[in-house]
Amino acid sequence: MKRTMSGNERRDTINFYIYILPWLISFFVLTLYPMVRSLWLCFTDSDFSGRGNFIGLDNFIRAFTKDPLFFKVFANTLYYVVMFVPSSLVLSFFIAWLLSQKVKMLGFFRTVFYLPYITAGVAVTIMWGWIFNSDYGLINYLLSLVGISGPKWLTDKRIAMISIVIMCLWSIGNNILIMLAGIQDIPVTYYESARIDGASTLRQIFSITIPLCTPTIYFNLVVGTIGAFQLFNQPYVLTKGGPVDSTRTVSMYLFSNAFEYGKMGYGSTIAWCLFVIIMFFTLVIQRSSKNWVFYDN
Repeated sequence: MKRTMSGNERRDTINFYIYILPWLISFFVLTLYPMVRSLWLCFTDSDFSGRGNFIGLDNFIRAFTKDPLFFKVFANTLYYVVMFVPSSLVLSFFIAWLLSQKVKMLGFFRTVFYLPYITAGVAVTIMWGWIFNSDYGLINYLLSLVGISGPKWLTDKRIAMISIVIMCLWSIGNNILIMLAGIQDIPVTYYESARIDGASTLRQIFSITIPLCTPTIYFNLVVGTIGAFQLFNQPYVLTKGGPVDSTRTVSMYLFSNAFEYGKMGYGSTIAWCLFVIIMFFTLVIQRSSKNWVFYDN
């Protein structure tokens, strides 16, 4: 027999849907509809207006067989991900471990490391463009003081992407704070027991700190990988994808096709290919996490 809701239950149900209505509207209008629309555009030759003819799989055929730059930008992006993500994890863990010690002015150092993360991206990128300038940049000037001729950081295709990685590592303050929270959440009794047993500091790091920080490392790994695959601002402002397309990323190529060349259909195809790649790597990380993530429960 079907139970009827009481007046209070009915009122709570109505209030519930009223409260989540703004989120539902924003989700359907700003997230779900654009995704469905862009998926449809993949099978059309739509221009910037969104109007076009249905062309089936022609955009995908073009991407995989007729557009050499398509694979080039994915290779560049993967190269950045492979360099940036592990480096950011190691660096953020090391700095967080240092901050977890009995450091004076801990609040000041937290602020110092977090500030680059919240600083305006374009302004910071322009500043780093000056720092990396091969003629009058700060780095090459300092190198010249010791008799070293600095490289052409942003105009040499061999090291241009490395320069961007260095710049991005400057703004990992959010990762550092998250890692610091994970380290400080480890019970101090574990370290006390380890010291009683004669464990060195290095042994404590590898046997206690890192294993118990694996959930935090896992979170930073997933979020960092997703963000790294979507790299856009830094190479767009600094190099415009050069030299010789060595720093042109998938997001930049997507933007160029969709909003500069007016090829919304092909731009949507690139976007969905990027989505599949990100989903693949995320699932790989998620599936592998059961072998290396330790939850202290």
